[in-house]
Amino acid sequence: MFKSILIANRGEIACRVIRTAKSLGLRTVAVFHHADRKAPHVNLADVSIQLFAETPTAAYLDSEQIIKAAQSVSVECLHPGYGFLSENADFAKAVEAARIAFIGPQSEVIKLMGDKILSREFAEKCGVPVAPSVTQDGDLSSFVKEARKIGFPILIKAAAGGGGKGMSIVHDADSLERLAKTAMGEAERYFADSRIYAELYIENPRHIEVQVLGDGEGNVIHLYERECSIQRRFQKVIEESPAPSLSGELRDSICAAAVDLSKKANYLNAGTVEFILSPNDDFYFLEMNTRLQVEHPITELVCSVDLVEAQLRTAYTRKLPWLQKEIKQSGHAIECRICCEEPENDFRPATGIIKVLATPNPDDARFDSGIEQGQIISAAFDSMVGKLICHAENRNLATKKITEALDELVLLGVSSNIDYLGRILRNSNFAKAHIHTGFLTDNEGELRPVELAEDEVACVLLAASLGLKDFRTLSFDTPEPYASIGEWRNL
Repeated sequence: MFKSILIANRGEIACRVIRTAKSLGLRTVAVFHHADRKAPHVNLADVSIQLFAETPTAAYLDSEQIIKAAQSVSVECLHPGYGFLSENADFAKAVEAARIAFIGPQSEVIKLMGDKILSREFAEKCGVPVAPSVTQDGDLSSFVKEARKIGFPILIKAAAGGGGKGMSIVHDADSLERLAKTAMGEAERYFADSRIYAELYIENPRHIEVQVLGDGEGNVIHLYERECSIQRRFQKVIEESPAPSLSGELRDSICAAAVDLSKKANYLNAGTVEFILSPNDDFYFLEMNTRLQVEHPITELVCSVDLVEAQLRTAYTRKLPWLQKEIKQSGHAIECRICCEEPENDFRPATGIIKVLATPNPDDARFDSGIEQGQIISAAFDSMVGKLICHAENRNLATKKITEALDELVLLGVSSNIDYLGRILRNSNFAKAHIHTGFLTDNEGELRPVELAEDEVACVLLAASLGLKDFRTLSFDTPEPYASIGEWRNL
C-alpha cells in the first residue's frame, strides 16, 4: 500500500478520503485556501498546505500549485475527489509526469470519456445503445437543420459539459435555434468549449448508473446499479440502490453494457457509467464519470465495501480487489444530499454561519460531511454540505429510517433543504417508486411546505429549542457561583 496521499479537494469528499487513508496507515496531506483554513478537512489531515489564489475556487483549480504542494512533502499518490480537477485529463497527465500515482483512470481515458461527443461515438462502436443524436461540427444553421430530423422534444448538451450546465430541452422547431445559441454560450462560459450536440429527449425517463472498477488491463467488475432519478435542474437530490422496480434481466443487461464499455476502454480504477431508461424499459448510454461519485456510499452499504480503499488498492497493485462473483447486494440504501439552499425560492443557494449542528446517532445513519458548528457557509462553493445515508433490509424500511434521521438532523443558522427532502420521502408516489427525472416538477404542489400560523411557528421553535441540550443548559441550569451559594442568594 502507498504510505502517503494528498487529497486535491475540500469539504465532505476530502474528509471521506482522509478517513479511509488514515485507517490504512497513510500519511494524509490536505490543501486549502485561506477561506478554508479552519475547515474540518484541514484539521483532520496530518499535514495541510495552503494554496494561494484570488478566489477559493481558483485555488482548488490551480493544478500546478497543487502538484508542487504534493512534491514538497513527497507524497506517493493523489486523490482528486469529485468536482474541481477530478475529470481534468491534463491534470491527471501532469500528476503522472510528476511520478505521483493518480487515484483514477488513465489521462487518455479521462479525455475520451470526458468529451460527451467522443464518448457517445465510442459507446456506439462498443455496441452500447445510444439515443438518436446529431453533433454540431459545422455552422449553427446546418446543426439546426439536422437536429430537426431527430424529432421533438430534443435535449441539447455541451460536449465538454456536466452538472446541468449548457443543457436545454427543446419542445418545438421555433425555439431550437435560440436555445442552441444559449447552450453554446453557456458551454463556452463554463467549459471554454462551445461545441454542443442534440439527442432525442426521452420524456419521464429514469436515470440509472452502474458503479464499475477496472484494473487498466481489460478486467472490469461492476458493483451493481444506483437509481438517481430524483433531480432538480439535472442535478441529483436523492439516490438509492438497488434501483426499485427493475427486473433482474434488465438489471443484468444494464450492468453488462457498463462493464463491456469499460473493458473496451481498458478502464482503470473506479468509474460510473450512466444510462437513461425509458418508460418502456429501453436504455441508452448517457455518459461516463471517470471519478468517484457523490452517491458512492449507497453502493458501499449494499455491497459491504469501501470504495475509497478499493481505489487505493487498485491503483497500487493494478489488480482488482474482488472477483465479480464476490460482489453481492444486500438490503436497500438511500442517500439524501444536504444542501444549504432555499427550495421554496427556486433552490437559491443560502449563506451564513452554522449556529447549531446536531447529527443523528451514527448507528442509525451515516452522515458524510465537511462542516461543523460555527462554520461559515459562503457562496464560493457548491451548496451541498453533506450527505445522509441509511441502509435497511428493504426499501420501505430504508425510507422510514432515513426519514426519521432527517427529523433528527439539525442545521440552524443557514437555510437548508432538510425539510424538503423529508417531504419527498413522505410523498406517496415516492413510496410507490413512481419516480422519474421530472418527479419534483410533477409533484411540486405536494412538496410545498405547510403554512403555519404565527403562534404555531412560535410553539414549534420553542419545542425544537427545548430539544437542544445547549439551549436547556443555558436556560435552566444555574451558573456558578450562584449554584454553590444556595437558596439564600435570592433573599
